[in-house]
Amino acid sequence: METVWFAIVSVMLTVYVVLDGFDFGVGILHRFVARTDEERSTVLAAIGPVWDGNEVWLVAAAGVLFMGFPRVYSAAFSGFYMALMIVLWLLILRGIAIESRSHQANPLWREFWDTTFALSSALLAVVLGTALGNVVRGVPLDASGFFTMPLFTDFRPGVQPGIFDWYTMLVGVFTLCVLAGHGALYLVWKTTGPVQARSAAWARKIWLAVLPLWVLVTLATAWIQPVIYTNLLARPWSLVFVLLMLGGLCGVFRFFNRGSELTAFLSSSSFLLGLLAATMAGNYPVWLRSTLDPAHSLTAANSAVQSYALQVGLVWWSIGIALAGGYFVYLFHSVRGKVGSGAEEHGY
Repeated sequence: METVWFAIVSVMLTVYVVLDGFDFGVGILHRFVARTDEERSTVLAAIGPVWDGNEVWLVAAAGVLFMGFPRVYSAAFSGFYMALMIVLWLLILRGIAIESRSHQANPLWREFWDTTFALSSALLAVVLGTALGNVVRGVPLDASGFFTMPLFTDFRPGVQPGIFDWYTMLVGVFTLCVLAGHGALYLVWKTTGPVQARSAAWARKIWLAVLPLWVLVTLATAWIQPVIYTNLLARPWSLVFVLLMLGGLCGVFRFFNRGSELTAFLSSSSFLLGLLAATMAGNYPVWLRSTLDPAHSLTAANSAVQSYALQVGLVWWSIGIALAGGYFVYLFHSVRGKVGSGAEEHGY
């Protein structure tokens, strides 16, 4: 049962990255692909109906983690307290920017919120990527199951690392680029005219940069935490995720060059799904790996609640996820098609 809930939390976090990831990508490219106020309104309208719903997956994943693995939740939220506060404020600023920019027609007002939206989106991508790098690298968990970390020390991984070091920053930069590319493909699919043309140009450049960064992150991970690849090779079923990742990466270039807008975006989603699923499968059963002593690591087995609670929780989670999934299918179906020029971007 612990394995099932490990998979559930991993899936919910992965869905969050895929869905809110294109929102972040749109924000990162906002000031590059849209040059007039009308074009920026069009860009924001592309995510207007869905951006706040996408963020709910992060809250839901945190709630499920608390229900199934409270020790992991308490250790992570206390150890990463400063980083989580940064994420919280960036999410707040991003939401305020989206909703506030159209309240005044003053150009200075709109420039300020457009810049806030772009910067908060970019920083969120870097910070969340850095968080993933910390999970892969490990944290200084002690025998009591808790840890504290400064934002940075000497930028080198070790027994007492900081949240930011060369490896986690590399993962952060990679995340920034791949989410920007993900968002660019979303805009190619959802917009027309100059915004679509610029988005396509940026998508081509960004995904060409993603390739070498992906190779660098893969090699760096093999050096920092080779056990992930050992686990993947020892579990043939997990190679499905690797194939999903590789197929998605190839599909991005193949379908983008053929002008298949939706398929290219779905390929980008497949790449993210496969990448994160393979990472979690390689990390299983460890949630938080201790850099002090592997015996201190928090795993699915030693951090889960009682089996009966997990069984009851599975019933209610199944009902909730069915309702949430149905709502998201209806939502994306109801806003299908291209966004019109000058469309209203707020009020959803």
